[in-house]
Amino acid sequence: MKTALITGGTRGIGKAIALAFLQRGYEVVLNYCNNEAAALTAQEEFNMQGYCPVLLRADVSDEEQVQTMFKDFFSIYEKLDVLVNNAGVSLIRVIQDTSLKDWNRVFDVNVKSTFLCSRAVTDKMVFAGGGAIINVSSIWGEVGASCEVAYSASKGAVIAFTKALAKELAPSNVRVNCVSPGVIDTEMNSHLSASEMEELENSVPMGRIGLPSEVAEACVMLAESSYITGEVLSVGGGFGK
Repeated sequence: MKTALITGGTRGIGKAIALAFLQRGYEVVLNYCNNEAAALTAQEEFNMQGYCPVLLRADVSDEEQVQTMFKDFFSIYEKLDVLVNNAGVSLIRVIQDTSLKDWNRVFDVNVKSTFLCSRAVTDKMVFAGGGAIINVSSIWGEVGASCEVAYSASKGAVIAFTKALAKELAPSNVRVNCVSPGVIDTEMNSHLSASEMEELENSVPMGRIGLPSEVAEACVMLAESSYITGEVLSVGGGFGK
């Protein structure tokens, strides 16, 4: 039985990724940070569909908590086939109003967590003869977004991290790839007005907002494609291209 761990896996894109792997027969572990009620609700929803994902609570930007999370994971499962580094936060703020605390928070959650979780599983995957790490970036990590300097920079860092780690781990058959979502229908865009969403939708060449399930399908493809590594797969209907 293959296994997958998804950070930030109880809501939005992470939840959709979890469902996609569950539907393909994976044993899935969902990481969450603070919102236990939401995590339990997500778990119950999966249970009602006949799936039994495991919940592991951890702040993945905290080194000690990450170590504990993977210790707990490997006390349940022998190996980890797929790690999806999905946990992330956004920040919409002009640079003059972006404090160092804001900047560090965005980088801690979006970049530091990707490093900590990837580092934690590398030896296990190498010893097992292979594995897949999938990092969730953003189209803003490719092209940048006005008033989102910290977020864009952090997601650009995730892309560079992906490309470097892919080269490092390729000889050990551990593949590292990245998905780069465009405008996706999630809570992260809930602050936008109807007119702003319409404007964004009109800027997408395919003429619509993407679905979390479409990002999830890309993650599964990257997880199961045995000869793809170091790639950044944009899932945005042509947005930003």
